[in-house]
Amino acid sequence: MTQIRIEPLTAAAFAPFGQVLTPRATPDRMINAGRCERHHALATVERGGGEAIISLFRSQAVSLPYDCTLLERHPLGSQAFMPLGPDPWLSVVAPDVGGRPGPLRAFLVPAHTGVNLSAGTWHGVLTPLDRAADFLVVDREGAGSNLEEVAIAPVRITA
Repeated sequence: MTQIRIEPLTAAAFAPFGQVLTPRATPDRMINAGRCERHHALATVERGGGEAIISLFRSQAVSLPYDCTLLERHPLGSQAFMPLGPDPWLSVVAPDVGGRPGPLRAFLVPAHTGVNLSAGTWHGVLTPLDRAADFLVVDREGAGSNLEEVAIAPVRITA
């Protein structure tokens, strides 16, 4: 069985797969009479001819070590995940290699941080650690097939 270690999440390390959703060191501007920081346009919603929708997902937790056996991708649009709770979570991603997932990478996403997966990025299912979690999800709705799933040989993810 292949085994990989969880990596810390950085914008540079995650760039091949999408964008990290976290406030910048300084806001782009102050709004609401100076009471609110605006961290503008942290990511772009790729819609591929559809429309952007907002959903809530509730996912059961996993414990480490975790065996990843299912990947999916959305070829027509991006998909953003923003946790609504205070806990870190795991983002498992892989590059596309000839229409199939390449080598997996696992990132520990800090609390209050999300990711926006680029269209076509292979990724594991939502993976909160230790307890169930809710996520705000922004993705694409519309004509065309925008979900591909593939079962893979188990890849063990460890801390």
